[in-house]
This record gives sequence, C-alpha cells and structure tokens, in this order.
Amino acid sequence: MADPISKALIAFALVASLLLCSQASSDVPFIVAHKKASLNRLKSGAERVSVTIDIYNQGTSTAYDLSLADDSWPNDLFSIISGSTSKSWEKLDAGGVLSHTFELEAKTKGVFSGEPAIIKFRIPTKAALQEAYSTPILPLDVLADRPPEKKFEWAKRLLAKYGSLISVISFMVLFVYLVATPSKSSAKGSKKKR
Repeated sequence: MADPISKALIAFALVASLLLCSQASSDVPFIVAHKKASLNRLKSGAERVSVTIDIYNQGTSTAYDLSLADDSWPNDLFSIISGSTSKSWEKLDAGGVLSHTFELEAKTKGVFSGEPAIIKFRIPTKAALQEAYSTPILPLDVLADRPPEKKFEWAKRLLAKYGSLISVISFMVLFVYLVATPSKSSAKGSKKKR
C-alpha cells in the first residue's frame, strides 16, 4: 500500500491538473507568438536582417487592441530599411493569425541575440492589458566572413532535402516495372507448352 506522502502528492497532482484543465477550457484568448529572423547578404557586401513575427490566437475568444513591440534591435547596430518594429491591430479572432514583417540593415559585424517581442492585448473580462512574449531568435552572426560556396553545394542541399523522396519514388517505379514486364523464363515456358 502507498505511503501517505505519495497519496497526498497524487491527490495534489490530480487537483492541479483539474484546475489547469478548467482554466484552459474557459472562454479566453491564448496568444502564442513566433519570431524568426533570416540574414540576406547583398552583392554590395551589406547584410540585411528580415524579421517576421507571427501571432496566433489559440484560445476560444477574441483578443482586442493588440500591439506588438520589438525593441530588441539597437539603433547603433541596425537601421530600419522597411516596415517598423511596432504594429497594432484592432482584434484577433479565436484561431486567427496575424503576421508582421520588417527589414533591417546591419551596421556592425558581430553575433547578435534578440530578445522576445512583446504583445499586449485586451480581454473584455479584465481591465488590465495582458502581455505575451514571442519566442526569442537564435543568435545571428551578422556580417560574418563566410567561405565562398562550392560548385556542387546546391546539389548537396537538394539531395539532403529531397533525397529520401527521390529514393522512395525510384523504388516504386522499379517495383512497377518489375511487376509489369514479363520475365523471359516464363515467356519461354509458355512457348514450349503450345
């Protein structure tokens, strides 16, 4: 038989999971945001950072008065080329998605790690604004010295990306070919029986 401490821990875990389930099923928005950045080297030697922030409402009700602020890009390291680092929307329905993109140009060389973007929104049942944070980006090696791309590097990338698909299709074609073509030994045998 289990000791009293184990029983108490199990009971606590059950009560906590029931509370979490009842809280999750209540009628509120649940904001999830994903921030991603990619580097683009220009022929002039400059490097641009393209940032996209996708905001998802995984809850069961609408979020109102959304505002996005991504102030993790210092002015001494980056200059804004297109778009802005902040944006606002009137509402985001349940199950809806919003996306915001802006482009920066790097001024200095180095490794940069950006902080999460902050999304503020209003729920009709609460007076205070709610906050959600996006995922942080992976460190970017801005204006890094990269070795020149080798001749068949593109072929390796294609093979790595589509190699398994090509092999599966090749096996299927080979199987259909083997099943559809008669073997030579059975063709000789059928001639002898005549």
